[in-house]
Amino acid sequence: MNAPIPKPWIMDIAPYVPGKSKTDDGRTVAKLSSNENPLGTAPLARAAFEAGRASLDRYPDAGAAKLREAIAARHGLDPARVIYGTGSDEVLHLAAGAFAGPGDEVIFVRYGFAVYEIATRRVGATPVIAPDKDYATDVDAILSLVSDRTRLVFVANPNNPTGTFAAREDIARLHAGLPRTVLLVLDQAYAEYLTPDEDDHGLEMAREAANVLVTRTFSKIYGLAAERIGWGYASAGIIDAMHRIRAPFNVTTAGQQAAIAALAAEDFVTASREHNARWRGWFADQIDKLGNAGLRAVPSKANFVLVLFEGPVSAEEAYKALMEKGYIVRWLPGQGLPHGLRVSIGTAEETQGVLAAIREIVGAAG
Repeated sequence: MNAPIPKPWIMDIAPYVPGKSKTDDGRTVAKLSSNENPLGTAPLARAAFEAGRASLDRYPDAGAAKLREAIAARHGLDPARVIYGTGSDEVLHLAAGAFAGPGDEVIFVRYGFAVYEIATRRVGATPVIAPDKDYATDVDAILSLVSDRTRLVFVANPNNPTGTFAAREDIARLHAGLPRTVLLVLDQAYAEYLTPDEDDHGLEMAREAANVLVTRTFSKIYGLAAERIGWGYASAGIIDAMHRIRAPFNVTTAGQQAAIAALAAEDFVTASREHNARWRGWFADQIDKLGNAGLRAVPSKANFVLVLFEGPVSAEEAYKALMEKGYIVRWLPGQGLPHGLRVSIGTAEETQGVLAAIREIVGAAG
C-alpha cells in the first residue's frame, strides 16, 4: 500500500529511552534513574507555579521577557541574547536545526548525551563520534576530527551519562582549536552542582565569542523537571537564527513564573548542591571499596555516579536485581555502556539503601 515515506535519516534515529519510573511489574519504588533533585522543589518556586496556573485561558508570554531578564540578572548576561525552550533539549535541537543539515557533520564524544545524535540525525547531518579518554572528553580527539564539513561540536560539561568534567583550560583549548565557522555548544545542565572554582567559564566565552552557545536547564538542581524549562546564551546572530525555528509559546506561564522564583531560592540551591556533594562522594567511595568485586565509580561532578561492572556480576544482572529490591537505576546499553549503571544521588535513605542493595548483589554472586 502506498504511504508517505519518512526521510532515511529520520528512520536512522534510535528513539530516546527515558529512565523508568516504575518497575517492570508496575511497582512504584525508589527512582534513581533520571537525575532528579531528591530535595524536590523550592517552596518559593512551587508557590509561584501554583499562582501561574490561574491564567490557563491565556497564552504565555511568547517572548518570556521576565524569565529572560531574571536569568540575565542572575548571571550577568544580556537578556536579548537569552533563548528559552522546553528543557535544554529543545535548545540543543534548535542549534542543530539552525546550523546543520544534509552533508554537514556534528561532533560529540562517545558516551555523550543521547540527544546529540538525535538532534544531528533529525536534520540529516552526519554524527561524528570522538573517542573518550577513560570515559571523559578528549579535546585532542575532537579537534582531530574537525573537517570542512563540521558545523557543530556538542560537549556536555559535566558530561551525562559519565559525570566526567573538562577543566576550563581544556574547554578554552577546544574553542581555540575550532574554526570560527563551527558552533561550540557547551551543555551545562549540571553546572549548578559545581563549586565556583570549578566553573569552566563557558558563559564568559559565550559573552565574547561569536561561535559559542551555552545551554542550561531548570530540571536538575532547581527541581522543575515536570515543567521542562531550559535556556541558552550565545551571540546575537546565533540566537536570532535559533529563534526563527523555535516553537512559539514554548514555555508555560506557570513554568516561567516558577523558574523566576527558583532563581531567587538561593538557599534551596545551596542545600541541594551540598547534599549532592556529600552523598555523591560517600557513594562513590563506597563503590570503589567494592573493587575486588569488579566495581568502579567513574569520577563525577554531576548529581549521579556511573558505576562500572567489570567483574562476575554484569550491569544487566545488577539492574534487574536492584529493581527487584526496590531501586530503579539507569542501565545504558543503548549508549554503548552495557557494563554501566548510572545511579542518581537520592535522599540519604535512598543512597544508603541502593548501596546496601548493590553490596548484597555482588556479594551474593561472589
